[in-house]
Amino acid sequence: MKLTYLAEELGYVPQCLPDPDGTATCGYTSDLLSDVMGNAPEDSILITVQAHKNAVAVASLAGMKAIVLCSRRTPSQDMLDTAEKEGIAIFTTADNQFSASWKIARGLSLV
Repeated sequence: MKLTYLAEELGYVPQCLPDPDGTATCGYTSDLLSDVMGNAPEDSILITVQAHKNAVAVASLAGMKAIVLCSRRTPSQDMLDTAEKEGIAIFTTADNQFSASWKIARGLSLV
């Protein structure tokens, strides 16, 4: 799925989109960053409420393409700066993690 799908079809707000042509192959939902490091698939989207730069560092280590911050979480400026530097997109949504996971999984199945 193209990362722009998150904004164009789901209405998620892009906060940082270093590569507008970027794509992801799956999603991974977790707030436990050690879980993400050990289990998240490469080229995936992290669905979380962790709105700080450590989430970006973990996503980068795991080779993830984007982070979706759920439940109206707002990224800090240092998170945005780190994401831009690491080439990781960040989106925000009012959706909770269950809803975001379902919508993203559905979008991935349509591709």
